[in-house]
Amino acid sequence: MHSPGREEEWATWLRQAIAGDAAVYRRFLQAVTPYLRGTARRYCERFGAPPADIEDVVQEVLLAIHLKRGSWDSTRPLGPWLATIVRNKMIDTMRRRGRQVMVPIEDVIEVLEAEETAPALLQQDAEKLLAQLKPPQRDIVEAISLGGVSIRDTATRLQMTEVAVRVALHRALKKLAALYRSDPS
Repeated sequence: MHSPGREEEWATWLRQAIAGDAAVYRRFLQAVTPYLRGTARRYCERFGAPPADIEDVVQEVLLAIHLKRGSWDSTRPLGPWLATIVRNKMIDTMRRRGRQVMVPIEDVIEVLEAEETAPALLQQDAEKLLAQLKPPQRDIVEAISLGGVSIRDTATRLQMTEVAVRVALHRALKKLAALYRSDPS
């Protein structure tokens, strides 16, 4: 917080609000909201979150202030307490969103319209790789990965348990990936 005078005024208002002055509490919330919005905007920019998250974070911060205002130690500065709440709510927002990256469609439209230029794995290459698998693994990969047959149906046909089919499929795909990476052609 850049203004110690403003921070002390807000701290005084929050103390009065905690004591029960609703009008001062309303004034406090109205005064502190632009600061919270600016702090949330900086965190969104730093973490690569979309600008649309700013108002959501601000609303969550205001709610947290309301719910936790009694836990604020009035002998300590108010600014760091507020900044910590904003940071924590921003982290919560990022966690909920996961590792998604929001990119406007306009930024990638040329990529979407581009023709595929990478060579596709040819049928003969796939057959060559599959031929290097042992018969149960090859049957499982062909049935599930290429044929779209369910694990249950494959297990029934091969007289195996579903768990055994899953394990064999996993091992076969891992082996195929290693074979593909090591193939010089």
